[in-house]
Amino acid sequence: MMVARSALRLNLGMPVKSASMDTRIERDSDEALVASARNGDFAAFETLFERHRNLVYRFVYQMSNRRDDAEDLTQEVFVRAYQNLHRYRDEAKFTTWLLRIATNLATDRARMANRRQALENQESGAQGALAWMTVGATEDPVENLEHDRRIEAVKRALSALPDHHRNVIVLRDIEEMDYKDIAVTLNCTVGGAKLRVLRARRALRDRVTALLADEV
Repeated sequence: MMVARSALRLNLGMPVKSASMDTRIERDSDEALVASARNGDFAAFETLFERHRNLVYRFVYQMSNRRDDAEDLTQEVFVRAYQNLHRYRDEAKFTTWLLRIATNLATDRARMANRRQALENQESGAQGALAWMTVGATEDPVENLEHDRRIEAVKRALSALPDHHRNVIVLRDIEEMDYKDIAVTLNCTVGGAKLRVLRARRALRDRVTALLADEV
């Protein structure tokens, strides 16, 4: 994983310590570690960082689809979490709280990127003139053509979904989060979470169907 512990310390304004750490703390619960971190035990927060950074990275990578952005967002999520530990409430899982922070940060960054892209397109004189800069290489069309075609269509459709649809698809179908935790993350009821997932899946299916039809 590319987010370094020392980088986290520097971003939080903490002195960089050696790699040696009390291994006992790694056996503690998230709640116990949070309580210790609130009392100034940064080693406890480092343990939380090591324990959950891969989860956060996978989540934000699915939302940004760019390695560099995912690394930056992962770092920012834990910095924001450390700064707001006093706001964490034990009735929610710590990972759920982390992913809520990640959702908000990724959504804000996506909106900023969309505004910047729109401005660049406007300045270029034609909508879509810069599309070649952001479109990645296609999959190998020789082997498993139909399968690869569908995978590419799903990727394209997911990236094209509005933030509120893409977020719930990532939470439910990629991270396989329970509806209860999704509800906490999105600050809604469980029924509301199920409805959002249903609508997002329908939106994704419609986009995939349209993409595949256009290629025929």
